[in-house]
Amino acid sequence: MTEPTTLPGPEAEPAPEPESAAEPEPAPASEPAPAPASEPAPASEPAPASEPAPASEPAPAPASALEPAPAAAAAQPTGGAAPKPPRRVLRAVARWAVAVLVLGGVGAGTAYGITSMERTDVPGLATEHDGRWDYPKLSLPALPKGTPRPFTDGNRGEIHHADLRKLLLPAPKGATPDKKLNGGWVSEDRFVEEYDKESHAELRQALADYAVRHVAARGWTMPDGTRTHVYLLRFDSADSAETFKDRVLDVGLRAGRSLAGKPEVQFDDRWNNSGDVPDTAAYVYKEQKPYGAEQTRGAYLAAGDTLALIVQSRKGEAAQVPFHQTVILQNQLLG
Repeated sequence: MTEPTTLPGPEAEPAPEPESAAEPEPAPASEPAPAPASEPAPASEPAPASEPAPASEPAPAPASALEPAPAAAAAQPTGGAAPKPPRRVLRAVARWAVAVLVLGGVGAGTAYGITSMERTDVPGLATEHDGRWDYPKLSLPALPKGTPRPFTDGNRGEIHHADLRKLLLPAPKGATPDKKLNGGWVSEDRFVEEYDKESHAELRQALADYAVRHVAARGWTMPDGTRTHVYLLRFDSADSAETFKDRVLDVGLRAGRSLAGKPEVQFDDRWNNSGDVPDTAAYVYKEQKPYGAEQTRGAYLAAGDTLALIVQSRKGEAAQVPFHQTVILQNQLLG
């Protein structure tokens, strides 16, 4: 405001100094053209002294941050205050941009959180029935006082100290229990019956040689006719269980001993190890086409001192989904 009062003086020579006064021009870098035009004119038009007043009214600019403020600022030819409204406008735009980015990030994070979860894990999100059975909620049984769980520090033998019968997978909803395999202890002979008759004598001898401590089993039949048998064998150590699996049952690279009825089983190519539990191993097989009147699926689970056998069969075709589900849940109880 002091500069307009000194310009009308008789010393007009300083007027050419705008070239040397090129230093103030970089400040309004966004408006270089209006700056030089404003300085020669003041000598004959002192009236613009009243115009700087509007230029000193930057307050309305934030109110219309995205519209008239830049135009109004550009219309003011004099005064160094003209660049201020654009800066405030830019700050306002920046604030809005940051808000949009933050909201966008929150939305993206929420979407990722939901899409990365299984559909059944999202409350209220319906999932089409895919053939899974309705098992009761699972929980690990209590341990005797002072005994560690398997695969923990202080349990190098990987011993399951819990009651073996309580580690058996419960029957799903709608199942008809097998009266002979009711979740209690069974004889070694009952386990041997799951295999082809040619193997019975050798298996009985091997079970005696490897000193199997306990055998527990549960069986059931679903309304669609699928029969399920689950056996748990506890040995005196993890090494004994592993050796029995490898040398006697011949499980691993091959499908092992023939089950009852001699179904031609091979590795299940649809098993993707999604249900693997740390420190355990799952070997999953299925009878390949062409099969007879029914299809058989089988699986072995190696978990420390305990070995599990799961057999499912059904006339026509034994469904994949409930079988894999059964294997996964039983493995979780042993892990």
